[in-house]
Amino acid sequence: MKVILLTVGKTNEISLKNAISEYQKRLKFYLQFEIEEIPELKNTKSLSENIQKQKEGELILKSVTDQDEVILLDDKGAEYTSPQFASFMEKKMAMGGKRLFFVVGGPYGFSDAVYARANGKLSMSKMTFSHQMIRLIFTEQLYRAMTILRGEPYHHE
Repeated sequence: MKVILLTVGKTNEISLKNAISEYQKRLKFYLQFEIEEIPELKNTKSLSENIQKQKEGELILKSVTDQDEVILLDDKGAEYTSPQFASFMEKKMAMGGKRLFFVVGGPYGFSDAVYARANGKLSMSKMTFSHQMIRLIFTEQLYRAMTILRGEPYHHE
């Protein structure tokens, strides 16, 4: 199974980019993982929030196929501890799908069409994080989940 973090926009902060890159390197030993970036919309000042979500949603939906599993990183999603997330990933990997997408939306969230297409929602915390930071938090938690599944000492209880 290939795990893909699909994001709207790039990570601009160099320290976040470096940290994300470090976890990407570590994840290579456990699973196929990549980050796909959808370009941010241009000239958004003239667009309403709903139009912006709709246009971003169209780009998100073009990136996935009907066979892909799509999990939205959304504040209304299920919340897991790190061991629970590891169990979630173990189940997804056992199902044998080809691609599992975790999606970070734009600044206003997801369009109704993206919510309708999603197979699930996952909240990274009750707290609010920037869209750039959530990329690092997710990537670290995915790495942590893989080490938990292998019984490695990265995670301490």
